[in-house]
Amino acid sequence: MKPDDIYSFCKQLHYPRWGGTIKMRKIWISVVCAIITSLIIAGCSQKGSSNDDAVSVWVHTSNETPEGKAMQKIIDQFNEKYKGEYEAKIEFIPRSGSGGGYEDKINAALTTNTLPDVLTLDGPNTAAYAEAGMIAPIDEYLTNKDDLLPSIIQQGTYDGKMYAVGYSESGVGVFYNKQMLKDAGVDLTTLPTVENPWDWNQFIDLNEKLVKKFDRPVIDMGFNDKSEWLMYAFTPFLWSQGGNIVSEDGATANGVFNNENAVKTMTFIQDMIKKGYSTISPVDKGFNTGEYALKFGGSWTIAEMEEYPDVEYGIMPYPTSPDTNKLVSPSGSWQYAMSATSDKKEAAGTLIDFMTSTESLTEITLANSVLPAAYSVIEEVKDKVSDEMNILIEQNAASAHARPVLPEYPQVSRIFQQTVSDVTYYEENANIQTLLDDKVTQIDKVLK
Repeated sequence: MKPDDIYSFCKQLHYPRWGGTIKMRKIWISVVCAIITSLIIAGCSQKGSSNDDAVSVWVHTSNETPEGKAMQKIIDQFNEKYKGEYEAKIEFIPRSGSGGGYEDKINAALTTNTLPDVLTLDGPNTAAYAEAGMIAPIDEYLTNKDDLLPSIIQQGTYDGKMYAVGYSESGVGVFYNKQMLKDAGVDLTTLPTVENPWDWNQFIDLNEKLVKKFDRPVIDMGFNDKSEWLMYAFTPFLWSQGGNIVSEDGATANGVFNNENAVKTMTFIQDMIKKGYSTISPVDKGFNTGEYALKFGGSWTIAEMEEYPDVEYGIMPYPTSPDTNKLVSPSGSWQYAMSATSDKKEAAGTLIDFMTSTESLTEITLANSVLPAAYSVIEEVKDKVSDEMNILIEQNAASAHARPVLPEYPQVSRIFQQTVSDVTYYEENANIQTLLDDKVTQIDKVLK
């Protein structure tokens, strides 16, 4: 088998998904591909950037974006500080809409053993990269680990070791149109806060009041987004209820994703459609134009709303399970990691530590209008961002929960996404217990 044949074979094993990076169907398949390739082309391939004294860095964005410009500036600052000792060179490999471009190059480098010293990867893929032996632990190089948000550490840790560190965070809140709520008789001073969030029942009461006023669905929850959004935005409800998708050891979903907590969570989600509060086919930009009084959105929504200055809005925190009253919110974003094949680990580790310092994280947070990844950065930016952004920041620091760190994450995520989609068809899936039992069987096949 020729190297090109192996690359084509391995590429066919990957599938696209929102926010992903490696697209593995099975971790062991990627490992086998890498091993076979290395045996066939041994002596013909290069190892990382061994023929270059500079630390090579691959990132998934363009140098024309605010994020890319901030990354270039950080690399320039690193080179200035460590002039004569270390040098770093950054390569921008933009992702396409389907995740191609960057992922294609990573996959090709994996099969030819030419990964860079440092690379970016999406948060949910930490376990896949670590399990495949693509990235190395970086704990010993991080000098600010205590400053990082718990969700950042959770996202980057696999099998007790930290393999990647996020340089920003993300989150979701409940956006509300102030005037529409006032028109429905809602006293805005009584709305929930991060310190005093509403539970699902109180949240439903608000939706009920709004539906009575406007006689149509009143919240866009993104049910039409058949992608990673359904995993990202809806798992916090399950965690707030005290549930989970798989057992703590990641061995099974049986007795976990089909227990009482999961049934209650999916019932709440189903009721949002069944009772007419939300819709599976929302109007595009319906919140922006006054079609909906409420919307699930993040920092990207704040940026969108700048184009609608006449809409006065606010942000509420996630509603909580009435059984626990525990606030849990979505989180996760891209990270820096060190290639396991790098022969410049000390220099690469020093670079990652520099790129995740307070100064560097502040630079990229403000440039890219995203949530901070560290407590010190929150202090640096809180007076430089909007009140709405500060609500997301506050919620994130208090309640962010990383998605499951599993080698089989892509498959598990797809099954969870399908579960959320299925429960919205309440007539066909009135028996949620039966639906979850079926999904558990699917997940366990993946885990085994």
